[in-house]
Amino acid sequence: MHYVLDFADLRQYLMLFVRGAALTIALTAVATVIGVIIGALCAVAREEGSNWSKLFAGTYVELIRNTPFIVQLFFIFFGLPSLGVRIDETTAAIIAMSLNLGAYATEIIRAGMRAVPRGLSEAGLSLAMTRAQILRHVILPQAFAKVFPALASQIVIVMLGSAVVSQISVPDLSYAANFVQSRTFRAFESYLIVTALYLVLAIALRRVLMRCAKRLFRGMVKGGAR
Repeated sequence: MHYVLDFADLRQYLMLFVRGAALTIALTAVATVIGVIIGALCAVAREEGSNWSKLFAGTYVELIRNTPFIVQLFFIFFGLPSLGVRIDETTAAIIAMSLNLGAYATEIIRAGMRAVPRGLSEAGLSLAMTRAQILRHVILPQAFAKVFPALASQIVIVMLGSAVVSQISVPDLSYAANFVQSRTFRAFESYLIVTALYLVLAIALRRVLMRCAKRLFRGMVKGGAR
């Protein structure tokens, strides 16, 4: 089969791809901040909280980790309005991505907390630090330093998984590809461009995160960005 690549018809849609990539980056950035906060809070709840907080956090983690992301997205965007909760598509995407990342971040951070030597907590107690101070200044920084590569990988996975938010008309990168190929009938070229852009975004995001790790956890993280 002979196929000739032709990108001429796609030139007029260049800014659509750029805006889609920018929105994908923005969604990932917001979801990362919210998701990591949720993950840290739930990890602390599962390790240090009451029985009720452990049950709540555990149920949330199992619910999110054992259901497809697209189902979570559809439930938030299409299901909640049935209960009178109406949100726009971008907000729904942020909520779904944040909750999804939060569940996986919970277990990642929790593993990091368990890897922190008990002697550090005992040293904090000997200095008259409260349990909250020990968590904030000793355990969590060490935990994040130990598991940051795994957490960075999960953030990249969430960014790549965000491609499905186009199903609720969020104008992200995958939405741009769907729109362009429907107008130009150049599906191969459209998705080739988007594939290349997702690849670049994933590699760039991983590098940025690892450089941030070197700065945030100086002296605690071995190695550097690759």
